[in-house]
Amino acid sequence: MRRLRILTWHIHGNYLWYLSQFDHELFLPVKTGQCSGYGGRGTTFPFGPNVHDVPADDVSKTPLDCVIFQSKNNYCNDQFEILSEEQRKLPRIYIEHDPPQEHPTDTRHWVDDPNVLLVHVTPFNQLMWDSGQTPTRVIEHGVLVPKGVSYTGELRKGLVVVNHIKQRGRRLGCDVFERVRALVPLDLVGMASEDLGGLGEIFPPKLAEFETRYRFFFNPIRYTSLGLAVCEAMMLGMPVVGLATTEMATAIQNGVTGYVDTSIEKLIAPMQALLANHGEAKRLGEQARQYALDRFHISRFVQDWEKTLEDVVGRPAIAQLAGITC
Repeated sequence: MRRLRILTWHIHGNYLWYLSQFDHELFLPVKTGQCSGYGGRGTTFPFGPNVHDVPADDVSKTPLDCVIFQSKNNYCNDQFEILSEEQRKLPRIYIEHDPPQEHPTDTRHWVDDPNVLLVHVTPFNQLMWDSGQTPTRVIEHGVLVPKGVSYTGELRKGLVVVNHIKQRGRRLGCDVFERVRALVPLDLVGMASEDLGGLGEIFPPKLAEFETRYRFFFNPIRYTSLGLAVCEAMMLGMPVVGLATTEMATAIQNGVTGYVDTSIEKLIAPMQALLANHGEAKRLGEQARQYALDRFHISRFVQDWEKTLEDVVGRPAIAQLAGITC
């Protein structure tokens, strides 16, 4: 299809980096000061020439073909502040990055419009949200890892990658991390990880090379969408250990790509075994990599987005497109 001009916001940097791999122009609104979603390209990710900053005040005068929302504030507030009336009638997509954080099954999504496509990043998200009359579709994650970087696992430690884990508490598994750390050597990285004795934030383009030295990747998160960090670890060839909740229950197979369980105690022995057996960790990690290549390859992700954009922009009456609406 023709090259599209798409407005979105900088909400999740890693996801935006992967989204920018498609063959379209992305425009990111920018405001001065600490305005969530208005940081533009920034300096963290090596965005290509198809990603453009545009002053928020100029968005209404910018030719666009489609708008992609990525947060409740984008949809409920931002669009009325920076888009023109005509732009608010353009083909629209909402990316839902998380499962509902109020009631897990009975929360109605705030997008309630048959002419907006609600894209869930996992089947679990789609299952749990009440999407009402809004058509839905799942586009699972796709990730890139640096060429030539792969698992070595020489460190007899596990690695946890979570931003602001102390601030975000039980949902992100702060207590789980602390319980496991008392029994198994773990390092923690991520924004504000120093608050729990962690190593701080690792510059995202350098994270892959940093983490491959660790024996396994541990994901303590109770309830969120399947983290990109998990997909990236698998793609690097790391065995993954975590809780058998949300989409993690489908991504990790016990004894094949890692270990998952809803009992924290039942995860301790497999972690200790991986620390003791480097060869077994390598075996699981290689199978995790093969699984990730099948499920989370960037080319599949880009193809799914190309097809979705063709559907939404090419056929604006999108209520018939999604197949199943939950």
